[in-house]
Amino acid sequence: MRSSSRLALDNAPRLDSPGLAVASLCAAVALASSIDAIVKLLSGGYPVHQLLAVRAGVALPLLALFVLWREGTLSLPRAQWKLVGLRGLVMATAYLGFSMAVATLPLASGVAIYFTMPLFVAALAGPVLGELVPARRWLLIAAGFTGVLIMIRPGSTVFEPAALLALYAAFGYGCSQLITRSLTGQVPSAILAFWGNAFYLLLAIILAVLFSGFGNPDGLHPSIAFLTRSWQMPAPADFALMASTGVLSAGAMVLFATAYRLGQANFVAPFEYSAMLWATLYGIFLFADLPDAYTITGGSVVALAGLTMLWLDTRARRLPHPVGGSSRSSRNSVDKETMTP
Repeated sequence: MRSSSRLALDNAPRLDSPGLAVASLCAAVALASSIDAIVKLLSGGYPVHQLLAVRAGVALPLLALFVLWREGTLSLPRAQWKLVGLRGLVMATAYLGFSMAVATLPLASGVAIYFTMPLFVAALAGPVLGELVPARRWLLIAAGFTGVLIMIRPGSTVFEPAALLALYAAFGYGCSQLITRSLTGQVPSAILAFWGNAFYLLLAIILAVLFSGFGNPDGLHPSIAFLTRSWQMPAPADFALMASTGVLSAGAMVLFATAYRLGQANFVAPFEYSAMLWATLYGIFLFADLPDAYTITGGSVVALAGLTMLWLDTRARRLPHPVGGSSRSSRNSVDKETMTP
């Protein structure tokens, strides 16, 4: 996760190059997954707000250059500030939750739980946006969350509370996508991405001030320690890794934008599940985390539910609709943002 919203170039001409779209998407996922691995790697010695501040501080000027080149301005319509601010705060806290989760969980588990995000969007689209949610989608939602229960095993002796942080991250990003839908056509996605990163930096500063006197206490849960630890003077190699997350983040956003400009969203989006492969590989080779049978089974159920939902939505969009009718019921979570945060 991952990161801020992925750019969609609202005013750019949409081309048709599915091969290049998939290549761009897979490269973007690889960059975003690398950020997750770096965050987990540094989580034992530095606070999450320090990593977030450095990342946002590096990414913001890069994004500003891109947005100014693309849109010519960074400003927002005054009437949309409240929604943009709410979206930014929700996304920032969701990213915070995911980062705290992977400080404790294996990467593969955290990413698999995060991929319930499209299920949250589908479930909330009815009560929040008034969209029709067909029965088959409710069945897929139930199946996806059954997969989560298989992975986290609540009530058992192996239950890890940090899994709830990953689940909150999925919920938070799902809510942010619903807010994004209401802003579509009013604020360019590139500008939304820039201000989203600005709220990441704002949250990092608030947390840094709040926990400035906590030091580096021993004996805390890894996720809590990652949150409450005071800023540390980083070694040069560690600071280079922190700064690289900002560059990787900006690069991933541009690649995601390219992917969704070159290919149809419902064709490109399933390749975002390649993040689960990257998370597994990083987990094995960097952290010696071998996914157990529960993670593999539950993660497969979540992925299958999400991919089936995408397939059904794609088929529904291809069906003719009555004159004056709407295909709102088939809208999915990839309309303006991707599934990897």
